[in-house]
Amino acid sequence: MTSPIVVLTDFFAVSNRALSYAAGLALPLQSQLVLLHVRHDGLLSPEEYTNRGAHHNERETLEALTKLASSQPVPTQVEISEGYLPDAVTEAVRQHHPQLLVLGRPGTAVMPAEGIVNAAMDLLRHVPHPLLTVPTVGWDTFPPRRLLLAVDGEDFMLYENQDILQHLLLSLQATLTIIHVTDQKDPGAAAGQDALHSVRKSGLLSVKETDPVRIVYHTSVAEGILQGAAELEADLLVVIARRHSLLGGLFHRSVTAQIIGESPIPVLLIPAMD
Repeated sequence: MTSPIVVLTDFFAVSNRALSYAAGLALPLQSQLVLLHVRHDGLLSPEEYTNRGAHHNERETLEALTKLASSQPVPTQVEISEGYLPDAVTEAVRQHHPQLLVLGRPGTAVMPAEGIVNAAMDLLRHVPHPLLTVPTVGWDTFPPRRLLLAVDGEDFMLYENQDILQHLLLSLQATLTIIHVTDQKDPGAAAGQDALHSVRKSGLLSVKETDPVRIVYHTSVAEGILQGAAELEADLLVVIARRHSLLGGLFHRSVTAQIIGESPIPVLLIPAMD
C-alpha cells in the first residue's frame, strides 16, 4: 500500500461526498484512507452543528465514524482530534505521511464556501501538503480523466512529497493540459514556452517543449482559468498555490482563494515555496 489519503470530516453530507471521492481515488492509487474528525474546529463544525453535537460524547462520535469507515471500499482508519484544524492536520501529516489531504467544499447558508476557503488557507499556510477540495454540487464525473494544470509562467519550487499529480495521471490513465491565462491579446509563443519551462524546471511533471499549452485571454486570471476548464470540459483542476498568496489579507484577493471558492469541479492545490 502507498501512503494514505487523509479526509477531513464533520458528518455532513458534503464531507461524505468528499469521502466518496477520496475513496474512489484510493482504489486506483492502491491507498488507504484516514478519516480525521476535528472535534473543536469551527470551520469544519459550524456553530449550529457544534451546539447540536455538544451532547454527543466521544464514544458516540467514534461509533458513528467507525460505521462510516466500515462502508468504504478501502481500509479506513478513524482518528478524532481534540485540537484545532492546522494542529490536527499537522499531526496527521507527521504520523501518516499522506500523499493527499481532502476537504469537502460546501456552499450552504449553514456552512458557506467562505469557511472552507479559510480552512484551506490555514492548511496550505501551516501544512504545505497537496490539498484536494471537493465541491458539493456542480460535477458528476468520476474518475477524473481530463486534468487541467494552471500555471502563471513564473518559476516555482515545490516542497517535498509533491508527486501526487504524476501518480494520479498514471493510475487514472488521465490526460493533462497546461493552461496559462494572460491579459495580453497577442502574447506570442513565448507565453506557452514560459509555462512549459516553469513546470519542467519545478520537477512537477516531465513535459516536452512541443507539448501544447492552452492560452486564454482574460483580465481576471481566476475567471480565465475557470473559463478554460469549462471550455476543455476538465473534471479536475490543478493549481499551484504560491506561499506569498497565502499570507494575511492577500490570500482573500488571490487567484487561489477565488478558485477554491468558485470552481464547480474538484481542485487539487499543490503548494509551492514561491
